[in-house]
Amino acid sequence: MSLIPSFFGGRRNNMFDLWDPFQDFPFTGGALSVPGETASFASTRIDWKETPEAHVFKADLPGVKKEEVKVEVEEGRILQISGDRSVEKEEKNDKWHRVERSSGQFMRRFRLPENVKVEEVKAAMENGVLTVTVPKAEVKKPDVKVIDISG
Repeated sequence: MSLIPSFFGGRRNNMFDLWDPFQDFPFTGGALSVPGETASFASTRIDWKETPEAHVFKADLPGVKKEEVKVEVEEGRILQISGDRSVEKEEKNDKWHRVERSSGQFMRRFRLPENVKVEEVKAAMENGVLTVTVPKAEVKKPDVKVIDISG
């Protein structure tokens, strides 16, 4: 039983626990979760930038091996990045004070623009960062035919 009162209802376990404004909401993944998504799915952050030569996606995947990640391009130019973060083994004598790192499956999907070369997609994993590079196709300018004006 805690001796530290909470002004927001209930009691805190120690003075370092902070009030969670979303603790009574009917979802567990935080304010930005979508029903049906797991916390690990929602927390996989990916940056997408466009350069003159390519579209570049970067995902922070600390502790995930490249063998645990799958990068696919589906019909209709859908880039899918998925994988599985392993759960740490629990020992009988362990006493957990806080579990904040996510584990389990994750998946993100992006519709690629029409000007990409899906057959030349490359992916690399370095220091826990997955980089997917999707080269751009040259935009062919329409042929312009000059018409002589008679008269």
